[in-house]
Amino acid sequence: MRELGKEPQQAASRTVTHGAQVADASRMPVQPPALELDFRLSSEGLKLEIAETIPLAGITAIFGQSGSGKTTLLRVIAGLETRADGRVLFAGNTWQNGTGAAAIPAHRRPVGTVFQDARLFPHLDVRSNLMYAARRAHTKNPLLSFDKVVEAIDLAGLLACHTTTLSGGERQRVALARALLTAPRLILMDEPLASIDGRRKREILPYIARLPRDFGLPVLYVTHAIDEVAALADRLLLISDGRNVASGPVADMLSRLDLFPLTGRFEAGAVIAAEVVAHDTRDHITDLRFDGGRLAVPLTNAPIGSNIRIRVRARDVVLATGVVENLSANNMLEGIITDMREDAGTFVDVQVACGTALFMSRVTHRSVRRLGLAIGRKVVVIVKSITIDSHVARSETKYF
Repeated sequence: MRELGKEPQQAASRTVTHGAQVADASRMPVQPPALELDFRLSSEGLKLEIAETIPLAGITAIFGQSGSGKTTLLRVIAGLETRADGRVLFAGNTWQNGTGAAAIPAHRRPVGTVFQDARLFPHLDVRSNLMYAARRAHTKNPLLSFDKVVEAIDLAGLLACHTTTLSGGERQRVALARALLTAPRLILMDEPLASIDGRRKREILPYIARLPRDFGLPVLYVTHAIDEVAALADRLLLISDGRNVASGPVADMLSRLDLFPLTGRFEAGAVIAAEVVAHDTRDHITDLRFDGGRLAVPLTNAPIGSNIRIRVRARDVVLATGVVENLSANNMLEGIITDMREDAGTFVDVQVACGTALFMSRVTHRSVRRLGLAIGRKVVVIVKSITIDSHVARSETKYF
């Protein structure tokens, strides 16, 4: 068992070559373009040092506690922060190389921004707000025509409404549509759901999730809510004290025990893409399949054969060293303990691999001793509760 913050030594990697095979370039995976960041900013108690390459595909969540520098990072990318010094390259195009004062200005960057405050024009109705953005589009994009955006964001019934009469969720949908109508190549979202209640937040999440699939637009999504990360993101960039400390696929990042002090133990858990294989309307159950086994979840309306994203929190996972009978839990999976970390108090965080999925469980030191839990031991993962993402998992997106 490792103490919090201590990393195991990595085994030396080996490369084995069989014969004189040459890689077939036609079979090599196509890499998306990237946003390359390498800059520093230090002013009036604010210090930010970022060196990161972000693939421009899907949704990348930028996560960190308040004051960690997330919003300032977005402002540098958007060209709204002139105090930064360094490089910002978008898909090979230089947006900044040196001081921000000499960089490409914000109005010339093909970026659409959605803020926490929708910032709509209060003297205009919804249609006029959207037309204002459409007239300032960076380029012509048939996917981002007025009619297609209005249809995709379900705004037809609101076009004649005055913006002051809209709910918070409706205002943010208008703000999202307005950002799309500028025909950007990148969407920046700065905690757009922070001031919206839970029900309306769940209504908006599917619209955001569709942006890469329906419009081919990569999204950088700033949040301090880990549930939004789990529901939306393909990748996670973790910021702490003005520095990027880790990045990678969201499922990997949220299951890393060494990052729990930053991602939060209470919300930690597994994020899994599973296939819908059957619906049981009598018991109101949907059966899912992933490479670690099968799971039963509350009945969903996702089509059979589709992929949905589910989340299993560490607090909803119990471990056993053998099959337990006469138990109300429907989901029991066989797995192997792959990592363990103890905190300064009562608990030990245990990581269990079931296929490629990494489940988390928090157990006491007493349970570790009583059950003989150790890295490499086979265990049974008992899942008490599963959170289902409200939208069908995104398909592959085209790179621009």
